[in-house]
Amino acid sequence: MRKIVILIMALALMNIAQAQKKSGNATTKEPPLIDRELFFDNPEIAGGQLSPDGSMISFQKVYKGKMNIWVKKFDESFEKAKPVTADTLRPISGYFWTYDSKYILYVQDKGGNENFNVYAVDPKAAAEKNTGVPAARNVTPMDNVRALIYNVSQKDPNILWVGLNNRDQAWHDLYKLEISTGKLTLLKENKDRLTGFYFDWDENIRAATRSADDGSTEILRADAEGFSKIYDCGPLESCGPAGFFDKTNKNLYIQSNKGEAEDLVKLYLLNPDTKAVALVEGDPLNKVDFGGVYVSDKTKEIVYTTYTDAKTRWYFKDKNAEASYNFLKSKFPGKEVAISSRTKDESKALVSVYSDDDPGSVYFFDVAGKKVIKQYTPRPKLQALPLAKMEPITYKSSDGLEIPAYLTLPLGKEPKNLPLIVFPHGGPWARDTWGFNGYAQFLANRGYAVLAPNFRSSTGYGKKFLNAGNGQWGEKMQDDLTYGVKHLVSKGIVDAKRVGIMGGSYGGYATLAGLTFTPDVYAAGVDIVGPSNLLTLLNSIPPYWEAIRKVFYIRMGDPATPEGKAKLEKQSPLFSANKIKAPLLVVQGANDPRVKKAESDQIVSALRDLGITVEYICAPDEGHGFRNPENNMAMLAYAEKFLAKHLGGRYQETMKPEVAKKQQAIIVDVKTVKVADATASAPTELPKPSSDLQAGKYSYAFTMTMGAQNMTMDMNREVKFENGKWSVTDAIKSAMGDIAEQNLIEPKTLKCLQRNVKQGPVTVVLTYTDKAITGSMDIGNGQKKPIDVKLQNPIIIDGAGSDLVIARLPLKENSSTVIEMLDIQTSQIKKYEVKLLGTEKITVPAGSFDTYKISVNQVDGGEKTTYWISSADKSMVRTEAIVPQMGNAKMVAERK
Repeated sequence: MRKIVILIMALALMNIAQAQKKSGNATTKEPPLIDRELFFDNPEIAGGQLSPDGSMISFQKVYKGKMNIWVKKFDESFEKAKPVTADTLRPISGYFWTYDSKYILYVQDKGGNENFNVYAVDPKAAAEKNTGVPAARNVTPMDNVRALIYNVSQKDPNILWVGLNNRDQAWHDLYKLEISTGKLTLLKENKDRLTGFYFDWDENIRAATRSADDGSTEILRADAEGFSKIYDCGPLESCGPAGFFDKTNKNLYIQSNKGEAEDLVKLYLLNPDTKAVALVEGDPLNKVDFGGVYVSDKTKEIVYTTYTDAKTRWYFKDKNAEASYNFLKSKFPGKEVAISSRTKDESKALVSVYSDDDPGSVYFFDVAGKKVIKQYTPRPKLQALPLAKMEPITYKSSDGLEIPAYLTLPLGKEPKNLPLIVFPHGGPWARDTWGFNGYAQFLANRGYAVLAPNFRSSTGYGKKFLNAGNGQWGEKMQDDLTYGVKHLVSKGIVDAKRVGIMGGSYGGYATLAGLTFTPDVYAAGVDIVGPSNLLTLLNSIPPYWEAIRKVFYIRMGDPATPEGKAKLEKQSPLFSANKIKAPLLVVQGANDPRVKKAESDQIVSALRDLGITVEYICAPDEGHGFRNPENNMAMLAYAEKFLAKHLGGRYQETMKPEVAKKQQAIIVDVKTVKVADATASAPTELPKPSSDLQAGKYSYAFTMTMGAQNMTMDMNREVKFENGKWSVTDAIKSAMGDIAEQNLIEPKTLKCLQRNVKQGPVTVVLTYTDKAITGSMDIGNGQKKPIDVKLQNPIIIDGAGSDLVIARLPLKENSSTVIEMLDIQTSQIKKYEVKLLGTEKITVPAGSFDTYKISVNQVDGGEKTTYWISSADKSMVRTEAIVPQMGNAKMVAERK
């Protein structure tokens, strides 16, 4: 049997090689280097959508240096299109139309922090002079709040149902949102671990999902008195609504693999009233999980379902839709066809046509008239160049488990003794699919074979395959990569001495694990936002991931148990860093909320101290992966040169001046990397201040810079002693409105007693004791958030006068101390490292001053502030702060 399997695999690889010879992979001449900009710079046009009424086409294109949204009339040329957004800080990654074609809605975060707000723009409104586009309104204007869109109304297109975690960072309350006014109406406070709300065709809330304490998933029926459970599945099973009710509006489509007898996810109908469950369908080939379903808004019936195996298979329930699909396939033989946008009457559509070696084009399709008209090609220059084929393969892992994967071989090279890049996907509970892959094409053009394995824990192949990865980070999951390398080496395709590994998120972890736990396999690695310590990873996941925390513990290990902690430590590359032999490049986004910057800092610091080659790139305006093309190109220019040096591939030496400048800005000198100790203890008692406060009045010029935008403000401060207390009052006047803040401070000890903030409709009132901070945040619209934070240690005040208190700590030059402050937005206590950097004479509008220079940096890599404090009276002369949550906005205040 074993010989037969080997023979079959050999024949499969021979077929791949023959196919590649036919397609040009074995041509005698290696193709020229393709400029990385053609892969990773902004596409010329992307993201096209028809407005629901069919009168307009919207798309994404560069405006003011970033990908923004443009619109044109359907019958106009693209040259006559006009921009309708002007975000200069981050590209807009997606958007959609309201059902009446009146508004375009999109979400945007700040600097990659993933706290998304919802924005609305009327594309027909007049453009503003300063931006050249209509005004985009933030309809969920809250900092450190992540908005979720649950449902978009068709009956009243002015309505959205959204989730906001403004009351509790871990859970989203349900609101009704009026787009035109921004009015929010609270419908349901989420105190029951609810994770989603589901609406029927009449737009009534009929169901919800809940994450139980044990990690299981529950589907709930919405009743007049609340929610009641009608279906559930265990934490190692999958179940949930597919998002639609059936045509009768009585039964909810769900997906599930509940039960010992079920391995693959299938589609069912669930009756919320009777709890009856009926099978609709599963994979006809019984190979993969249920993939997707499209239900017509017109007929309320299923049009087609899909299943993704090596490639995606479509199964039609509607004969007319099947005829249209087959017509399009006949027009584009050998290509994949996908509907990307439809009008609400479903008579017209935009269709994407692509393949593994074709980045694709978009066509207009008139369904009734069978008319197909080309609209645009996102990357026309790339489309015209020779690109490689991606072939599905399988191989056996260490325990015999069959691993599906995709292999891309470089053009113009014999498939023999090639350098290889293993490129594991992120997640890990995700999967790779067949199609055009920019990274695979880029690396293949540089001369590498590229292996993209769907290792155990990948989704789509059934729960046995998924659960085979439980507890196997760095072990059997890593074997699935190692045995892919062995397989290709045994076939003579890959040179065992020139194997590299590169990936992002879990793929970054797999890179670190590969270099650590199989150090003889890899000659180089590129880790992109990968965790190095699974303990700190699990202890720092975003609060809004609370619903899946238990599942993380079950699938990875519970850090609260001795067994779990020991396993996670064993599987963490950081604790075995001395085993690494190969050079490593680490790439990080400073604002990453999932894999914190500390994960990269600590592995870089450890390897540097061990004398192991490590290089580091960190972008201050990115999060979990790079979205700004100039950052991505700067990183990849560095990475391809790094890989070429250690694996022998090709690389492009040239780059645009702005990319070269960006590259220099994000390269980190590893000698300067310092690991902030997130476990460092704050003092159990505040140190005795070196002096009391002094009364006085001060004026400051305040400037905030965000990207290319500058905002100037004036701040007046008054420090006075009355009624036995110090009060520090800061009053700021700006174009965005007035801000007033006052802190009441106890004399001599300088403990905060009370804090009051007023900014527009927001009012904050807090009372401080040694044991707790209590009060409330009123953000207007009837929304009041209670604050009750228990204290383990005494804390320093934040806001007005905090600099004066910090300046009076008994600091010694070049030594540091840890303090704690309250973050009002999140109601969390955060640690800061305070350090006296030395003395400095500075000049500000008010004159020249001898100052103490003090840094106050958030321990986990967040805010960074520097104070220049007058050595004469310890008043603030200058402040400079970098705020990652605001897209790395720079704030400077100088005395005038």
